[in-house]
Amino acid sequence: MFKKIFTWCYFKNLLLNPSQLLLVSLLIIVTELVLNILIVEKVPYTEIDWKAYMQECEGFLNGTLDYSKLRGDTGPLVYPAGFVYIYSFLYLITNQGENIKLAQYIFIGIYLLQLTLVFRIYLKAKKVPPYVLILVILTSYRIHSIYVLRLFNDPIAVLLLYVSLNFFLESKWFLGSLFYSLGVSVKMNILLYAPALFFFYLVNLGLKLTLVQLLICGSVQVLLGLPFLISNPVSYIKGSFDIGRVFNHTWTVNYRFLDSEIFENKFFHLSLLLIHVLLLVVFIPMCVKYFQSYCRLRYVQKQVQPQIDAKNHEKKKKLKMETKLKTGKKINEKEVITKEQEEFLTSFEAMLKKSSRKSVKQPVSKPTETSDYSIDFDILTQLFILPMFIVNFIGVVCARSLHYQFYSWYFHSLPYILWSNNFSTIFRFLLLALVEMCWNTYPSTIFSSVTLHICHVAILYGVYKKMSNELKTVAKLD
Repeated sequence: MFKKIFTWCYFKNLLLNPSQLLLVSLLIIVTELVLNILIVEKVPYTEIDWKAYMQECEGFLNGTLDYSKLRGDTGPLVYPAGFVYIYSFLYLITNQGENIKLAQYIFIGIYLLQLTLVFRIYLKAKKVPPYVLILVILTSYRIHSIYVLRLFNDPIAVLLLYVSLNFFLESKWFLGSLFYSLGVSVKMNILLYAPALFFFYLVNLGLKLTLVQLLICGSVQVLLGLPFLISNPVSYIKGSFDIGRVFNHTWTVNYRFLDSEIFENKFFHLSLLLIHVLLLVVFIPMCVKYFQSYCRLRYVQKQVQPQIDAKNHEKKKKLKMETKLKTGKKINEKEVITKEQEEFLTSFEAMLKKSSRKSVKQPVSKPTETSDYSIDFDILTQLFILPMFIVNFIGVVCARSLHYQFYSWYFHSLPYILWSNNFSTIFRFLLLALVEMCWNTYPSTIFSSVTLHICHVAILYGVYKKMSNELKTVAKLD
């Protein structure tokens, strides 16, 4: 056993084979636990928004429900009601926000839980080699800073988003919609996924059930915001969902090369919105085709999986019967399969063997007498997750401003997006390194902002080429 493990071939397979991510992900999570504890204990905490969060929640806990009167040192409260409830809870358990070390350890838990959910998606998709995730996740200075040294609300919103994605992959629509809306209630950047999610609903559920899911999402927002809506509906809606909010040029990561007047100009904002819409018009039809394939193949799974399970069940019964014959035990007549059943199983087995011989890349060994037949339907995750990730990425590319904590919006999806194009591995790592460098440059410079845009455009173009080529190939086969 140990001789098999401590070999170069085993380690090579462990690092390069996406299907081996389970063990690697466990090792990463344990390493991250130790690393984050060291960061909390050794690296000084830097105050940015935590104190303002606590001040805003203190006003709420003191009975103020008018959103226009909830303020902190950084200004008025600009997040939806879910944020208020979560940070009010943190306010209470951290001694009115004074026990920052406890809050940091809570955020370590948030980070590790999110990593677990991210790895679950990557493991299902089998797209990215494990060594990529080791290098990217363990070496990001900015991400560790965002999660455990700054205590922003962005990680909580992103965590809830990944909870919802995992539920959607299991076709648990109510829970998926519930947690998606909870994510929006913490910070509305989660709405960047909304165009893709809407069409995912539509393709899988049809119009009627899509409206039901939208009702669930809307109801969560209404219920959470109800106390504030009753008190002052205008101030709540304007404060928590202010899409016209003007960002401070001082903190921008992506538009340092613009003059502050242009940066704050409404025509510039409208231009970015137009570009965002145009990119969605280009990508959404491709995303819909991915969703349609996902839906069709999930239907095939529902039809085929019971047959595979029945085949494996009958095979086990047959082996059990043969074992009894060899040992001289009496055979229960009910366990003997009929001639017709035997013929069906034989033909089905031949079909599976023929199918496995056609399935490319790696030779498939013939099943042994004791092995089960299976089809890896988890790989269909690719048809769902890429459209979701790329639509969010488009939103990031077209953002009016990116602050440092916004890196958490798309960091964990970057390896997947980059391994969903035809770039060389070296070029992929170059792009990842440049993006990380841009986010680590503080304050941002003209060079770092321009470089970030170049990287974003290159990644987006690479995915567009890959998706369009794949769909053209599928169309020819059809």
